[in-house]
Amino acid sequence: MPERPQALFAMTAENVPLVFPPPVLARLRESVDIDPALVAEDFTDPVVAEVLARTEILVTGWGCPRLEAAVLDAAPKLRAVLHSAGSVKGLATPELWRRGVAVSSAAAANAVPVAEYTLAMILLAGKDLFAARDRLRTERAFPGWGLVPGIGNHGRRVGVIGASRIGRKVIELLRPFDLAVALTDPYVDEAGAAALGVALLPLDALLRTSDIVTIHAPETPETHHLVGARELALMRDGTVLINTARGGLLDHDALIAELRTARLSAILDVTDPEPLPTDSPLYDLPNAFITPHLAGSQGNEVARLGLAVAEEAERLWAGGELAYPVDPGVLEREA
Repeated sequence: MPERPQALFAMTAENVPLVFPPPVLARLRESVDIDPALVAEDFTDPVVAEVLARTEILVTGWGCPRLEAAVLDAAPKLRAVLHSAGSVKGLATPELWRRGVAVSSAAAANAVPVAEYTLAMILLAGKDLFAARDRLRTERAFPGWGLVPGIGNHGRRVGVIGASRIGRKVIELLRPFDLAVALTDPYVDEAGAAALGVALLPLDALLRTSDIVTIHAPETPETHHLVGARELALMRDGTVLINTARGGLLDHDALIAELRTARLSAILDVTDPEPLPTDSPLYDLPNAFITPHLAGSQGNEVARLGLAVAEEAERLWAGGELAYPVDPGVLEREA
């Protein structure tokens, strides 16, 4: 095997032991020469600059400074950036690809807990669990063993907005269940939808026919307020809307107006703004279930991101190809 390449952490220092706990760090260090005590939060630091000059692989993460031309000039041997988080938009520049630097992201690993959260919410919403909990809390009386009409997950239609990594993972996780899944995405054709095993619908048709709608599109200028007053009005009574993507995809003023009619319900892990103002009606509306941006990697889940980087480093050391390369051509339409 070739000599291990020089690597350097570039992120917020406090995140290194969280994303790379001892077993994951040990695995990473089998294929790269990296010092966990040296973390680049400022590339102009003299100690950092000395190592950067001979660095072949940057292991980046939350808090990494932007990789502008001056930084790359100071790293003439750099050949790969392995990002231990999702989007690289905050750090990547076109100069990376112009210089032939390969870029990898752990976005696929970060998609797993978001999709798991979404699956859980879909199944719980189908049983009307949140409203049932509130009724039980208020009435303090068990309703008995009679059948509850109008609830259940057998044959319910789930509409997925966006075939992103997370959207595709949600579709995968939904396969074992007796649910009808539909997708809307302008970049997916009928053959692509068939490969995913879902029906492809225009947005309006998906909104009109779904019992549960879950948003997994990127936020771009074109998708800002993708779901607004007109779109919410298309949803039939009783529809549950889930958003784990970006708060700006959803017009919150329009949503609040609809929720006040009690016609729809919403499960929001992301909001606009974030956090919500303390006087936001969403905190108190009984048909709004708000969580504080917990769907993405949290707690022990962040080690999965470090593991994804360690595996990419192993591939590079063995002379292989990256499994999760970032395509600059599609980066602008990603989250």
